[in-house]
Amino acid sequence: MDRDGRRRQSASFNRSYQLTEETPVYVISVAAQLSGLHPQTLRQYDRLGLVSPDRTAGRGRRYSARDIELLRQVQQLSQDEGINLAGIKRIIELENQVAALQARVAELSSAVDGAAAAMRQREAQVHASYRRDLVPYQDVQQASALVVWRPKPKPTRPTD
Repeated sequence: MDRDGRRRQSASFNRSYQLTEETPVYVISVAAQLSGLHPQTLRQYDRLGLVSPDRTAGRGRRYSARDIELLRQVQQLSQDEGINLAGIKRIIELENQVAALQARVAELSSAVDGAAAAMRQREAQVHASYRRDLVPYQDVQQASALVVWRPKPKPTRPTD
């Protein structure tokens, strides 16, 4: 217990349970109030696959903050834009596909950045391993001077 007489929660409990916008916490009546829709409309949207909330063990619907925002978006597209529910479903599917592709692009960009960093590191290791007594090679065709090397004749040995 802490000094105020309250029971202290373990650190692991605090870390394991975090509310996010994906956390399903709202029952259908609360989700209907938050979205400004009738609960029967939410059930209809669920049947059509427009907004699919999580389910409890007893099969009750639990809506997340993201689901509430999606309900508002569906209503706005339907009433303000005049788009039918089939069109709205297709829009939602395409937006989800775009989000998945953007996540994949970010993942691949990260992988490319990592590979490029590893390549630069390996290149630096190779350059560091060069022998320092080597000199750069110049292509003879590009040089203006011509160098001819002729070996000196070997001295002959007198015969016995």
